[in-house]
Amino acid sequence: VSVIIDGYPVTKHQVSLLEAESIIPLIIFELDVPSKEIFKRLLLEKKKEQSLPYPLHNSSQIIAVKKSKYHKNIVEIKQYYQEQHQNWYVIDGFHSKWWVWNEVITNVKMVNRYMQTYLERIKEGKAACIDKLCITPQELISRLGEFGQFCPVSLAESYELVDCSEMETLEFAAEFRGHYYKMGSREKLNKFLENPTLYVPPLAPHPLPSADMIPKRLTLSELKKRFPKCAELHGYCPVTYQDGNQRYEALVPGNIKYAIEYRDRIYICENSEKLEKFLRTPLKYWNQKLPYKLPPLKEPIHLTSLPLPGYLEQGIATSLIKAMNAVGCLKPKFPFLSIKKSALLYIAFHLKAFNPKGSEYTRKKYKKKMEQFVERCELITYLSAHMTRKYKEPQFRAIDFDHKLQTFLSLRNIDPV
Repeated sequence: VSVIIDGYPVTKHQVSLLEAESIIPLIIFELDVPSKEIFKRLLLEKKKEQSLPYPLHNSSQIIAVKKSKYHKNIVEIKQYYQEQHQNWYVIDGFHSKWWVWNEVITNVKMVNRYMQTYLERIKEGKAACIDKLCITPQELISRLGEFGQFCPVSLAESYELVDCSEMETLEFAAEFRGHYYKMGSREKLNKFLENPTLYVPPLAPHPLPSADMIPKRLTLSELKKRFPKCAELHGYCPVTYQDGNQRYEALVPGNIKYAIEYRDRIYICENSEKLEKFLRTPLKYWNQKLPYKLPPLKEPIHLTSLPLPGYLEQGIATSLIKAMNAVGCLKPKFPFLSIKKSALLYIAFHLKAFNPKGSEYTRKKYKKKMEQFVERCELITYLSAHMTRKYKEPQFRAIDFDHKLQTFLSLRNIDPV
């Protein structure tokens, strides 16, 4: 027997009442409709009804109060059902009721198909996917098999430790012989469903290593607590060194954000990709020896301690190259100034306008000044193109010719800065 509950639960107390009676909705639909559209539909509905002296349950006042209460609690309720049962579906209610109906029916059929397939396969003694079955995280952990949350297929086929604990959904999880197993991908899940006995004891080729033999990622605070223990390989990334055929060029310092503890030793990887490789196949990377010759230690050098050419190279080389490239393309000539001074002024404006360490206000200010400077430089090009040898009456001149000519002449004694 199927039961449909409309508009319930919408408070935390109602959720607790359902949980107390062990009632878990198989699927919850949230109709997402903008407030403007809700009141628009109410208005159209009211036009079809006769006016009454008292407010109806669907009046704008009552709906506004309901909506306010709904938005006050729904976020927490939605988060609870998503985390505990993964059974919350959002339907775009802006569409027609027939579109909404079809969307709801499609999702209900999908969930029923998952449940029917699960029951049939379990009854036949096969492995079955447990997605869409509202299984809580607590139940999942209590019924995990011999491999915990590690993928048994990856462990059996390539002896890789693929940790699936960070997967929030049960899309790639399955049940076999009363235990739950999590796989790392759809491909691994299909292999497990097809022949699960190959990946669980007694036929599984590799057992899960003990807890102290499983690499564990360390946070910065955990790494500090390990002091004075030092990192292996002098802090060089073991994955980069091994994958680089243990060449001298493959000695790359690791980043303390990607630290790992394995066999009571600490390893530091170069990036998250190398970290994942170590976590999957620690036996490949843990036991290495460094060559006798190591790269020199890189000591930080303060920018101000460099000689002037080095300071300029490290500090403003990029900005200066961009400014010189821009002045080379523009070739500015300010009225009544030399070419050299015009170019220097443009470079100065460019450096100020695109200074990465300057404030937003300063950059905008000098961008505006630079645009004004370029606009005045273009006066020469404009006037040279429109100035004629013979005198023309004002009515025969270009519309803005007189204005630009007066602007040009007014710049004779003006400081462009």
